[in-house]
Amino acid sequence: MKTVRISLNSIDKVKSFVNDLSKFDVDFDLVSGRYVIDAKSIMGIFSLDLSKPIDLNIHAESNLDTILTTLAPYMVE
Repeated sequence: MKTVRISLNSIDKVKSFVNDLSKFDVDFDLVSGRYVIDAKSIMGIFSLDLSKPIDLNIHAESNLDTILTTLAPYMVE
């Protein structure tokens, strides 16, 4: 499992983020405080506080480089 910090500060960004994740047959979890939600769920994402960066857990054994390249526009340091 790999964890990266992402920022989803607009509705359009959330929509494109979910579309990008849907291309992969891998589980993704967003973690904000004590809440853990499925990152492929638009409704779940909007239940989180999106005003600050959140953690994305990627449950992948392979294709990690491809996934990280796809997620690059959303990642923050």
